[in-house]
This record gives sequence, C-alpha cells and structure tokens, in this order.
Amino acid sequence: MLSEPQGAGPSTALMRKAYARWAPVYDVVYDKLTEPAARAAVEAAAESGPRILEAGVGTGLSLGYYPANSLVCGVDLSEDMLRRARRKVLRRGLTHVRGLQVMDVCRLGYADASFDAVVAQFLITLVPDPEAALSEFLRVVRPGGGIVLANHFGQTEGPVARVEEIVAPLCTKIGWSSDFKSTRIEAWARRNGVEFIGVAPTFPGGFFKILRMRKRG
Repeated sequence: MLSEPQGAGPSTALMRKAYARWAPVYDVVYDKLTEPAARAAVEAAAESGPRILEAGVGTGLSLGYYPANSLVCGVDLSEDMLRRARRKVLRRGLTHVRGLQVMDVCRLGYADASFDAVVAQFLITLVPDPEAALSEFLRVVRPGGGIVLANHFGQTEGPVARVEEIVAPLCTKIGWSSDFKSTRIEAWARRNGVEFIGVAPTFPGGFFKILRMRKRG
C-alpha cells in the first residue's frame, strides 16, 4: 500500500487522492519487485493460525499467497485500491478472503483479539502515526498471535546506511523511506510488552525485510 512519506502528516483525504492516482499502475510497478517479501510475510503470518488481517491490502497483490484454509480480511484506506482487489478475488476464486473493507489502520473497526495474526506489507513506515497503527494491530490480535511487517527499514550505520542517504530522494519518490529504522519498532515493542522476534532480510539483496513480533499470552 503506497502512502506519503512518514513524517509528512498527510490528511486521509490527501492520502486517498494519492492512492487513486496510483491504483491503475500499482500492480505493474510493484508486483514482481515485492512478491518474494510478500510471500515470506504471508507465510510467517500463517504460522500463527488461519484468521489473518492484512492491513493495507491495497490492490490485493498478496491475497493469492495465503493457504486455502485461511480466513483473511483485508483493509485499506483507498476504495480505488480495494475495487481492484475485489476483482482479483472474484476472478481467481479466492474463497479464503472473507472481507475487504475501507478502513484506517490507526482506527480498526474490529473487536479485541479477533485475529491470529496481523500482517502489513510496505505500510508501517509510511502511515502518519506508525505507533498508533502498531497499537491497533496489537489490540486486534489474540494473545500469542503474531504481527508481521514486510518493509524497507533504513540501516542505522555502516556503508549501506551511507548509500541509503544518497538514494533517499529516489526512494521517497516511489514510496519508501530510509529514515525509518526497525529500532523504532523495537522500542515500541519494549514499551508495550511485545515479544520482538527479529528482522530477516529478503529479496532484493536484503532491501526488504520481514519483521516479526508476538503478543504475549
């Protein structure tokens, strides 16, 4: 799901306009580039159980990756994106997808402990209030359930960090920010008593990473 760069503080109205512009070309730009990370994120989320919420489902690029016995709900801020996701569900017969709704990930309309896992792909570094979104993920996941994030997280030091500083303007233009570090999410996990499992690199060349956490029982 594409959004404005983190820290910009966009209104939801501006974000919806941005999504509407990107929706027609989103699959062409992101499908093959993000597929390995998306598949890894889905696999990690499915380990916690069948009831899964995909936050920022976008055009539904990863909906076909879930196991057939899954019960998947997807939410996104953009009706334009969801319209395309719904067409995928119908065209491919994805019966494990149980609902796709317009919803702000910082204000989820689900009861506490509704899901075995929450997965967010290419979203958390870009929402206006990442900590609020994480707290909502924590609320709607059951005790012992998982929170899985697939994203580009900037390096804190070393040669890769210096390269990221150089290419930061380009990354921002395509919706990724190297300013956001995984250490910020680790700090949130510590403050909220969440088990931080770890961060694993994935394609391409470790640019994307899979970050996993678990809600303590």
